[in-house]
Amino acid sequence: MATHDYDTTRRSWNVATRNHNAHKGDQAAAFRAGADPLFPEELELLGDLRDRSLVHLQCNAGQDSLALARRGARVTGIDFSDEAIAFAQSLSHDSGIGASFEQAEVVSWMQSTERRFDLAFSSYGAVGWLPNLSEWACGIARILSPSGRFVYVEFHPVRWSIANDLRLTGDDYFSERPFIEPVSDYVASSGAGLGGIEGALPGKNDVPATGYQYGLAQIVDALLRAGLVLETLREYPYANGCRLHEALVAASGRRWVWPEGVARTPLMFGLSVRRP
Repeated sequence: MATHDYDTTRRSWNVATRNHNAHKGDQAAAFRAGADPLFPEELELLGDLRDRSLVHLQCNAGQDSLALARRGARVTGIDFSDEAIAFAQSLSHDSGIGASFEQAEVVSWMQSTERRFDLAFSSYGAVGWLPNLSEWACGIARILSPSGRFVYVEFHPVRWSIANDLRLTGDDYFSERPFIEPVSDYVASSGAGLGGIEGALPGKNDVPATGYQYGLAQIVDALLRAGLVLETLREYPYANGCRLHEALVAASGRRWVWPEGVARTPLMFGLSVRRP
């Protein structure tokens, strides 16, 4: 990514992080009271976390990172947003949950670090902010210990092709052009699904961010070409936390589902790959 794109995208995420956290109240108190932002799909793919070294790539403001640490993992969170990392460090201190957070562009960090991890993890809005899938996948292979695993749970890329009226008039699934627009306040639109206050007005963000459209096959292929071995690949007909389309209906477990009578498409996928 060009320096200008990197910097403006980082600044857009700084604004978005402030907007998102403005809707969530006292998160440290919520953590101390036992709040848990993680979903069953992530935990099932990750497996036993006790005494495992885990790097959370593109960790944003650290809420999921701390939930993983509370389950016994030794967690390092990496994100390029200085606003997000500062919040994560503060939340770790105030909640009493130990984890390490570092501000860095994730691919550059993976290419340079000498550390190796039992587990690497990413979720929900990650790879679409990176311009080069091959560098991303090779970086993951580099930072995993032998037999280490990468777990990725993500919104299914087909969802970008479906407009709010449920017609296939959204973005081209196979588009190769970058998308330039501010990071949205998806916490406001998702409410309690993402730990936000119901009915909150979305925060303003005028800073553009550069994103990319990758199909599921492209993502999996990049990981395989990096020498990783596919263990699990799953698709889910619901979205965890985030209301991806206005037509989706709130369901139990902080999920959003297709309304009755609509032919369902996948809204998420999950995968696990292993370094031989």
